[in-house]
Amino acid sequence: MIQHPILKQNPSLIIFLPLFYAVWSDDVLTPTEIKTLHTLINKQRWLSPEERSFLINQIDPSLAPSAEELKNWLAEIRRVDSSHATSFANLGNALAALHGQIMSAEVKQSLEGVEEMLGVISHEIVHTFYPEKRKTLTQAQSTQQSFNTEAMASVLEGKHANLIAKVKTLLSDPEFAYLDTDSLSLQREKVLQWAKHLANQGFGSIAYPKEYGGQNDMAAYFTIMETLSYHDLSLVVKFGVQFGLWGMSVYFLGTEKHHKKYLKDIGTLALPGCFAMTETNHGSNVRGLETTATYNHQDKTFTIHTPHVLAQKEYIGNAALHGQMATVFAKLMIDGKDYGVNAFIVPLRDASGKILPDISIEDCGRKMGLNGVDNGKISFNQVIIPKDNMLDRFAQVDDLGKFFSPIASDNRRFFTMLGTLVGGRIGIPRSALATSKSGLTIAIRYGDQRRQFGPEGASEVPILNYRTHQRRLMPLLANVYALHFALQYLTDRFINRNEEEMQEIEALAAGLKPFATWSNTQTLQECREACGGKGYLSENRIDALKNDSDIYTTFEGDNTVLLQLVAKSRLTEFKQEFSNMNVLRILNYVADQAKTSLAELNPFTIRNTDEEHLLDPAFHLSAFKFRERDILTSAAKRLKRHLDSGMDSFDAFNVCQHHLVEVGFAHVERVILEQFQLAVQNVKDENCQQVLNKLCTLFALNLLDKNKGWYLENGYMEGVKTKVIRKHLNQLCWEVRQDAVPLTDAFKIPEACLAAPIAVRK
Repeated sequence: MIQHPILKQNPSLIIFLPLFYAVWSDDVLTPTEIKTLHTLINKQRWLSPEERSFLINQIDPSLAPSAEELKNWLAEIRRVDSSHATSFANLGNALAALHGQIMSAEVKQSLEGVEEMLGVISHEIVHTFYPEKRKTLTQAQSTQQSFNTEAMASVLEGKHANLIAKVKTLLSDPEFAYLDTDSLSLQREKVLQWAKHLANQGFGSIAYPKEYGGQNDMAAYFTIMETLSYHDLSLVVKFGVQFGLWGMSVYFLGTEKHHKKYLKDIGTLALPGCFAMTETNHGSNVRGLETTATYNHQDKTFTIHTPHVLAQKEYIGNAALHGQMATVFAKLMIDGKDYGVNAFIVPLRDASGKILPDISIEDCGRKMGLNGVDNGKISFNQVIIPKDNMLDRFAQVDDLGKFFSPIASDNRRFFTMLGTLVGGRIGIPRSALATSKSGLTIAIRYGDQRRQFGPEGASEVPILNYRTHQRRLMPLLANVYALHFALQYLTDRFINRNEEEMQEIEALAAGLKPFATWSNTQTLQECREACGGKGYLSENRIDALKNDSDIYTTFEGDNTVLLQLVAKSRLTEFKQEFSNMNVLRILNYVADQAKTSLAELNPFTIRNTDEEHLLDPAFHLSAFKFRERDILTSAAKRLKRHLDSGMDSFDAFNVCQHHLVEVGFAHVERVILEQFQLAVQNVKDENCQQVLNKLCTLFALNLLDKNKGWYLENGYMEGVKTKVIRKHLNQLCWEVRQDAVPLTDAFKIPEACLAAPIAVRK
C-alpha cells in the first residue's frame, strides 16, 4: 500500500493506514468489519473512483497484506510520536501531516465514527502501535516485603522455635533424602530407619515422663509431628503409630507397671508396636468391636480371640512387618457377661520378627499413598496373655475375677478411655496443615515465577498476578494461617485440660480435624491445577502430598461422622443451657435474641455496604455467631419436632444428619475465626499484625461468600450486600498477593523437604 502509485499521487490516503493495520493485525477481517469499512470509504466524497477502489482492495480478504507488508505499515505509522495515538483519527492526521497533508474535519469525524462502530476503545489504540508504552496494573504487581519473615516465623513457631529448628536440621541431612523407588520393601525399610534416627534424638519419647526417657512435653510431641509433615508423611504416620498411638495408649490407658515395663523401649523404638482398634466390620463404631478378651479365672489370664474374619483387625500400622506388640481393643468377657471394650497388650512377634503362634498377620499391600507404612490385618486364635497385660487405668479385674472401675457409668468410662486418645485428632490436622503449607509454598512460588500471556505486544505476566489465580490460592493461604492459630489453641487447651472441659475439647478436636483435612485435600488439588502440567510431575511432589494425606479425611475418624459428634455435643450443651435456666435467665435470653434482631436483622444492616462495616472484625464474628446459633437452634427444634411426633430417636438423628453436619461446620468456623482474631490482636510486630489482619479479613469474607446462600435465605443479608462482600474479597486477594511469597517463606520449610524444582528461587 505504502509504495502504491495511487498513494504517492494522493498522500492524504495515508490517513487510512493506522485503521487498516489495526483491523488486519489479528490476520482476520470479519464480514462486519468489511461492511463497516466499505461504508466509511464510500462516504468519503473527496475520493476519486480510482482511489475508492484502491482502498477497498486493501480490505479484500483475498488480497490480504503479507506479514512483511504489515511490518512496513507499522514502521511507517511509528514515525509518528506516540502522543498522537489517542484515536485512529488523530494518528492518521499526524501521519498525513508528515506527508504535508491536512485531514478535513469531515474525514476526521468519519474515522471517529468507525472506531465506535468497530467497538474500539480509544485509549487502547496506543498499545496496538506502541506496545512498549503499555503499563498495566497487572504487569506492575509484584512480590514485596512489607513485613519481616523472621518476625512472622517467630509468631508462628512461638516457644517451640528451637525444637522446630532442630527437627528441620535433621530433615535436611542427606540421610533423610527422599527415596525414589516403587519398591514397598525399600520404602518401608527406609521409613523405619528414619524413625530410628528420630528416636535416637529423643524425639520419640519426648511426651513420656522423664523417668522413662522423656521430657513430659506433649506440646513438643505435636510440634515434632507437624514439623515432620514437611517431609515424608509415611514417616509421620510411622512416628505417630509407634510413639503416639502405641506408646500413648500404654501411657494413658495403662498404669505404673505398664509404664515401667514398656515405655522406655517404646520411646527408643526397641519395642515396635501397633494400635489395633479398627476391625473390618467396625471402624468408627468402636463399641461394636467383636474381638473378645475372655477372662480365665483358673490361671488368671485373658484369651484374645477373633470370632470371624470380619472381626479381624484391619489397616493396622506397623502390623505387616515391624510390630512386636499391639494395644488390642476387645470386649471384656467375664463369666459370659460383656463388660464393654477395654484395651490389652498382646505380643505379635518375637525379637527376631517371627510371628507368634495362633496369630495370623496379612499385609494390606500397596495403598493409594503412605506406602512406607506397613499396614496389616491381624487375627487372633485363642491367644493367651497374662492378666497384667490389661491396660487397667480405668477398669480392672481383681484377684477374685470381679470387674471393677473407678468410673461407675459404662458410658462415661468408655468415653473417658477414648478421650485420653484424642491426641490423634490433634496430630492429624496439624500434619494436614503442614502438608497444605508445603503445597501452597510450591504453587505460590511457581505462580510468582511462571509467566504466561500478557498484554498484546508486551512481556508476559506472572500467573500469580491474574485475579482468577489469586482467587484460587489466596483464600487457601488465609485458611492455613487461620488453622495454624486455631490448632495452637486446641493444643494448648488439650495440654492444660481439666476433666470438666474434656468433652468440649474432644468436640473441638472432632470439628477441627474435618475442617483441616478437607481443607488440605482442596488446597492440594487447587495447587496441583494451579501448577498445570508441572504440578502433575512427581518431581514437584504435589502428587505425593495429595496421595499420602488423602487418608487423613477418614483416618482417626471419618470426617462426616466427626462433625455429627460435634453437633451432638453442641446440642447437649444447648439443652443443658436451657434446662439450667430460671425464669429471669430465660427472659434475659429472649431479650438478647431481640437485641440481635434489632441490631443485625434490621433493614439498614442487612443492606449495609459501607466498607468500614464490611471489613469490621466485629461484623464478621457477629455473622459467624449468628449462623452458628441459628443453625443449632433450628436443628434442636427439628429434632424435638420429630421426637414429639413419636419418631424413634435413632431415626430422628438419621433424618437430621445433614443438618447436624452444618451445625458442626458453623461451630468450627466460628471458633477458627475467633481464635484468628485473638491471635492477630496479640501480635506485637506492627507490620506482621497488619498483614495478618488482611488474612483474617480474607478468611472471614471468603466464608461469608461461601455461605452467602444461607445468609440470604435467613434474611441476614440482602443481595446488594453479598455482592459488595465479593468485591472486597477480590480486592483482598489482590492485596495479599504481594505478600504471598513472604507469607510462605515464613513457614521456613527446608528446601530439602520442598524438593520441588518449580519452587526453586531463580
